[in-house]
Amino acid sequence: MEIPAEEPRFFQVEPLEGESLSHFLGRFRRENYLTATQLGKLTGIGAVISRWEKFYLNPFPTQQELGALAAVVEVKVERLIEMLQPLGVTMKPRPIRLCGACYAEVPCHRIEWQFKEKMKCDRHQLRLLTKCTNCETSFPIPADWVQGECPHYFLPFATMAKRQKRC
Repeated sequence: MEIPAEEPRFFQVEPLEGESLSHFLGRFRRENYLTATQLGKLTGIGAVISRWEKFYLNPFPTQQELGALAAVVEVKVERLIEMLQPLGVTMKPRPIRLCGACYAEVPCHRIEWQFKEKMKCDRHQLRLLTKCTNCETSFPIPADWVQGECPHYFLPFATMAKRQKRC
């Protein structure tokens, strides 16, 4: 008698308000002890996961790709689309930007920070940061934000708000 193979089960990760897809994918992978390559294999979309984590969204994710991801992460396709830039908005994948004051409120990378025309936080009227305020190291991709701090100086992102300039 053959025992049917069970579908893999994963810890569910709820998306945060305004969170970027890169940050969400990193949180999901860490919670489930997966690499980008493993998640790509599970979804059947391969290296696309790694590209999305780096904000390389050209070509833009298809409904089929988002559907495959949604089936694994158990998040609706519509919610995944909210983690991407709206149609007609250009992204700037580098440098990675953040508002320390926003991060202190909700510790996640927001997709709007990577919009090409976005240079300040509309909520706090602060210039977005592109590097650590102490060591000037550029921020890594949000998928790699494990502790929410500079990977070299270990200064928490939330603390950096004190040194953000007003706009």
